[in-house]
Amino acid sequence: MLEKSFMEVYDKFKLQFYRQVFALVRERDGSLSAMEAFSLEVIKMLHEPTVGQFADFLNISQSNATYKVNNLIRKGYLERQNSSVDRREYHLVLSDKFYSYAGLLSSYEVTVMQRIKERFPREDVERFGSMLKVISEELMPECM
Repeated sequence: MLEKSFMEVYDKFKLQFYRQVFALVRERDGSLSAMEAFSLEVIKMLHEPTVGQFADFLNISQSNATYKVNNLIRKGYLERQNSSVDRREYHLVLSDKFYSYAGLLSSYEVTVMQRIKERFPREDVERFGSMLKVISEELMPECM
């Protein structure tokens, strides 16, 4: 029961995300491809990675990652920021253009969270929040 319910919720979030990504993908100059949209999402979740960290996480070559990053920079969704520790290294920072795009993608999550708060008692919502935090921080070490 738990597994089935979890997969249903997870799949519904993915389906809504894919719907929104493909609605934003246009065949015109400067638009994002689906792969670029997914790459931006990975960069966002890795919290300002280097190109090497991005490549390592996706298990792709450094040159492939660099190509993807350069396209995203050219389109204005990503910027390079020199590391404060090692000036030869730079981190991938999402631009304001990305955040205006990302706001469109996160609206469904906000809607569902609001519905949860309206549907369940505050104590259940707080417990659910605590459980999600444990799941994220302790039970999913592969995604750290």
